[in-house]
Amino acid sequence: QVQLVESGGGLVQAGGSLRLSCAASGRTFSAYGMGWYRQAPGKERELVASISSSGSHTYYADSVKGRFTISRDNAKNTMDLQMNSLKPEDTAIYYCHAAGDYWGQGTQVTVSS
Repeated sequence: QVQLVESGGGLVQAGGSLRLSCAASGRTFSAYGMGWYRQAPGKERELVASISSSGSHTYYADSVKGRFTISRDNAKNTMDLQMNSLKPEDTAIYYCHAAGDYWGQGTQVTVSS
């Protein structure tokens, strides 16, 4: 019933950009915060960025601050992550998360050097 679907992942060269999108259905998440997590091989899942219900407040991990931008469109029930100046260490599976412990299936981001 409740579904989060990521899109936009792929292979990109270091220094390039990608835009990830998360489309939610089955529930409106406009009243709750959402976020992007990632998990690289052999590492723990980590929070990359989060955004408040209104979109007015954001959080970024130090490793991506200044390079990534999180946004949301509550009218469309979607959330995006603009990723610029990508580095090989950004390579991971990226997951969309929403209140109530809802997760997307993940999308692979691979950054080549």
